[in-house]
Amino acid sequence: MEKTYEIRDPIHGFIVLNEWEADIVNHPVFQRLRRIRQLSLTDMVYPGAMHTRFEHSLGVMHVATRMFDEIVKRRKEFLKTELSFTDGGLERDRVLVRLASLLHDVGHAPFSHAAEDLMVKDDSGKRYKHENYSAAAVIYIMQDVIENHPLNQNYDISAQDVADFLNGNTRLGRCLLWRDLVSSQLDADRADYLLRDSHHIGVAYGRYDLNRLLVTMTVAIDETDSPVLAVEEGGEHAAEGLIIARYMMFTQVYFQHTRRAYDYHSIQAIKTLLGKVQKYSELDIKDAFPPPTPRKNIQEYLKWDDWRVMGMVHDGQAGEYGQILMDRKHHRCVYATPEIPDTSDLEFLKEVNDQLGDRVSFVDKAERSWYKFEAADIPILLRPGKKDEELTTLSTLSAVVRGLKAVSQTRIYVPPEKKKESNNIVQKLRKERRQEDER
Repeated sequence: MEKTYEIRDPIHGFIVLNEWEADIVNHPVFQRLRRIRQLSLTDMVYPGAMHTRFEHSLGVMHVATRMFDEIVKRRKEFLKTELSFTDGGLERDRVLVRLASLLHDVGHAPFSHAAEDLMVKDDSGKRYKHENYSAAAVIYIMQDVIENHPLNQNYDISAQDVADFLNGNTRLGRCLLWRDLVSSQLDADRADYLLRDSHHIGVAYGRYDLNRLLVTMTVAIDETDSPVLAVEEGGEHAAEGLIIARYMMFTQVYFQHTRRAYDYHSIQAIKTLLGKVQKYSELDIKDAFPPPTPRKNIQEYLKWDDWRVMGMVHDGQAGEYGQILMDRKHHRCVYATPEIPDTSDLEFLKEVNDQLGDRVSFVDKAERSWYKFEAADIPILLRPGKKDEELTTLSTLSAVVRGLKAVSQTRIYVPPEKKKESNNIVQKLRKERRQEDER
């Protein structure tokens, strides 16, 4: 009988691992995630935000598996007759989904998403993302624990298969259908982090009906005759709820003005540390993370985690920005545009920035589109299981989703000692603008 392990989780109850998955979790690359906070320095604002990428990754695997199982349970006959899946193929795909979702974040930089600005660009001019580092870590360092475990004998899953899944490589063929469980507008990643972040922070913004969403997930054929993951009619409000929860979490938590200031300070501190450590390296850009290839680069990259950064910050190696983190004397926001600014707001932003001059330490632009209305619009399956079943889209059915507009909020920050003077200037400019509008 196959041995299993249970891990108690505050969001999902018990998460079950087999011996193969447990060996992967025990690998140093995965254990590094214990030393990377899920939400960077958000605890400076919300003290409970101390959770890590480690527990989140376990949660994503758990949710992705539940999604997969519900889809197969509801549409097994469709998968076999319409898409030519076999029982063996589905069993192998389930294993691959679990491994890829478990490993999707192993390439995260210290302080999570904040430090992605310090990732260099590839040959095409596109900036690398943490997924590229995750795939590289899987290929270069985790090959043995993935490929040579006895439980892999029946599946023959390679490290390259997992990396291709993470990178969305078309080589996977039909199996690529399941990638949307890990990376899409309705994936297990955001399904977990919204609930997990809300729980640890102590807010209700990220809550939605996960169980209802799970039992309405399905698979269908779109207008291009391609298989797509979808939500059954009746589950559209659960999908809508997740989209709204994400909108609320970004506007109320992730884009909170003080939290954004700490993102900036931490990026500058890490940049300083990278420049010192890599000063005599062969890298073209010394104060950025090395690209995820070749092997030695990913080995050096994975040495960076929150513990290392904060240890160096504590030792005074991160300069003025490290001192800001130590003293918690973050720069203050003295002006912010509305979340969706118009031309007049942008003109006033420029005026404020010009008047503040060298008092300004940095300008932060928080941008996010909550929903992709074209190729990525969530499919909704009408009349599931009937001969006349039909696909439509969530934005067609939901006036709420149609009404969500992308946020593009800009904030101006100054050092604490210049806050009072800067606020006086901003207030004066506001008064002048009101008087001008009244004329």
